[in-house]
Amino acid sequence: MAVLESLDVCQLGLQAYPPVLEAMKAFTNARNRDTPDQLWLVQHEPVFTQGQVGKPEHLLMPGDIPVIKTDRGGQVTYHGPGQIVIYVLVNLKRLSFNVRELVCAIEISIKQLLADYDIEGVNRDKAPGVYVGEAKIASLGLRIRKGNSYHGLAFNAELDLEPFERINPCGYPGLAMTRLKDQLSEGDMPSMDKLSEQLLEKLAANLGYNSWCYKTPDILLEA
Repeated sequence: MAVLESLDVCQLGLQAYPPVLEAMKAFTNARNRDTPDQLWLVQHEPVFTQGQVGKPEHLLMPGDIPVIKTDRGGQVTYHGPGQIVIYVLVNLKRLSFNVRELVCAIEISIKQLLADYDIEGVNRDKAPGVYVGEAKIASLGLRIRKGNSYHGLAFNAELDLEPFERINPCGYPGLAMTRLKDQLSEGDMPSMDKLSEQLLEKLAANLGYNSWCYKTPDILLEA
């Protein structure tokens, strides 16, 4: 694994999904071999996102929550406030990673975060993401274009889990979902800011960066 200098992190706050998706595509299409890697930290307004091979039968009763077709891998999932989403916009050649190694780096970072709270995170064969027992606490989906990745991970911190009951999460009927808040004793739940910084620190290190720092986003989000 390459050892690199500081990684840029852009805080986008609470955003609708479509403009962020278009901004990720634009960033990836415009980058060259000298473009710095970035992580985008965001929370989304309620939305179901359907992956490239998503099957409509996994949308059970979306109701008033919009469904957006997207170009990441995987099936359908839910994003909403209280979920930490990190989009991983990196050049795999620069990192000396293949796709599987990138997936592993993301999953390891999530498991390390859980371990900080004495929670064991596990993987499942042929089901990317991180689980606590039988319940899924974090999902991931990526798209690779010309050796560059976009999309990333979604970690359930304290979001409302009810919308997951309206779908077959990740294409698995009856898959239980969980969140960090339900795994901790009352009063032990850290702030979203603290959790985000802990996860960013671990992800940057597992990507091969010495450090990370916030930078002002140079993207314009338009609804």
